[in-house]
Amino acid sequence: MSLLRQVVTVLAAVAAGAAASLVPAANLTIGLGTDVTALDPHYHNVTPNNNVGAHIFGYLVMRNEKSQLIPGLATEWKAIDATTWEFKLRRGVKFHDGSDFTAADVVASIERVPTVPNSPSPFTAYSKQIREMIVVDPLTIRFRTALPYPLMPSDMTQILIISRAAAKATTDDFNSGRAANGTGPYKLVRYAKGDRIELARNDAWWGGPTPWEKVTLRLLPQDAPRVAALLSGDVQVIENVPTSDAAKLKQDKRLGIYRTVADRLIYLHLDSDRDVSPFVTDKAGKPLAKNPLKDPRVRKAISKSINRPAIVDKVMEGEAIASGQLVADFLFGASRNLKVEPYDPEGAKQLLREAGYPDGFGITIHAPNNRYVNDAKIAQAVAQMLTRAGIDTKVVAMPSSTFFSQATDLKFSLMLLGWSTGTGEASSSLKALLMTYNRDRGYGTANRGRYSNSKVDALTEDALQTVDDVKREAYLQRATELAINDVGVVPLHFQVNLWAARDGITYVPRTDENTLAWQFKPAAKK
Repeated sequence: MSLLRQVVTVLAAVAAGAAASLVPAANLTIGLGTDVTALDPHYHNVTPNNNVGAHIFGYLVMRNEKSQLIPGLATEWKAIDATTWEFKLRRGVKFHDGSDFTAADVVASIERVPTVPNSPSPFTAYSKQIREMIVVDPLTIRFRTALPYPLMPSDMTQILIISRAAAKATTDDFNSGRAANGTGPYKLVRYAKGDRIELARNDAWWGGPTPWEKVTLRLLPQDAPRVAALLSGDVQVIENVPTSDAAKLKQDKRLGIYRTVADRLIYLHLDSDRDVSPFVTDKAGKPLAKNPLKDPRVRKAISKSINRPAIVDKVMEGEAIASGQLVADFLFGASRNLKVEPYDPEGAKQLLREAGYPDGFGITIHAPNNRYVNDAKIAQAVAQMLTRAGIDTKVVAMPSSTFFSQATDLKFSLMLLGWSTGTGEASSSLKALLMTYNRDRGYGTANRGRYSNSKVDALTEDALQTVDDVKREAYLQRATELAINDVGVVPLHFQVNLWAARDGITYVPRTDENTLAWQFKPAAKK
């Protein structure tokens, strides 16, 4: 009997023999498209880790499939004065070990964020603005900031809450399960690094019964094995449906395809800071004494060299949206004035001549090969386009675990990366990618090109301190326009999120890319 039929049979048997209020004892196996680097919820701010973490732990504030704020461990929140936010916590929530969830756990979680060692991308962008935490009572907490800060509820969608008993736990403690004591819909059973994560339903979850008694998250970063596992029934769901297989899978009557535009921007980050950059050479391959990427004309030439519609059509097979800015046009802070950079190789060559590089130069683009949809292929396409414009470009692609650590250590000159806004508005991208790096203030935490522009910083800070939505959006739009016109990053496209599920399982596709097991539903019995 196929796995799908087994699931259906179990569902039918349970439904026939139990009251309608009981949850059917069914299992779900999901093929994830990207490896995770740790189960420590504060170690690495990257979507695959956060996605898995959401199954085990919980956020004060959550987002629905359209990235709108909804209650989580907090049921309500409000600004009680210009610099103080108050959150009311959900009553009756228990951690997996049976202990009560209280405001003390929130304090411990936020205090832990900046202390996690060797974080490739820390969560401090969402905690540094908090100057004081005040526990009013076990179910009420206040966050005090130095300046007005309207984004506190959005920031609380980014920090997972742990038990205060795990405040001093190490990343290894979370990976082993010793500290993986959350309030989420599932309990950790086993983490087999690079292979799978096994979860068991938390029947005491505050969100109510979930459909699946056991969930297995298979780590299948290679496209072919992931698709094969779906077709064979070894997994019932896959995320990151390969664009090369999307058309074929859509025709398979055993499957359902779920699709939406993502909030993830695929972009290039450039070393615009150092006087000498490690992977910039002359045409003979000798290191250049002067870093051309510091010149905005060179950065603009790189942008003009890229044929974004061709990448969308040929590499992404239509499953992407070409971009000229940081966030998709349906998100808060999107600029109406920024358009997709037209493909203009002759204009790029002219800018290189004006910048003093009439014969171009050489460069290496580094990229992950198992993190974003077609990431290595995109890098190859960009390299070919840059080479045609006079910038001889090599590609080095590597596993994401190696790539991110080296990118964070500033080992590269030109990088292919992706960024999901997280907060659902442009402030996330500006604050993390384009503000001048400042560890103490939590700015530029993912600014791996060390771009710096005091005007962008000032406008973004104005936005972060402005409560009025209209004014705040105007600040975000102006900051975005300034940074993009100065080519702080080179936007390429927004991903399209694709899931495929075996017949009988449905999903509401999410802008934030998250693959949340408890939101997959078995089809209603006919």
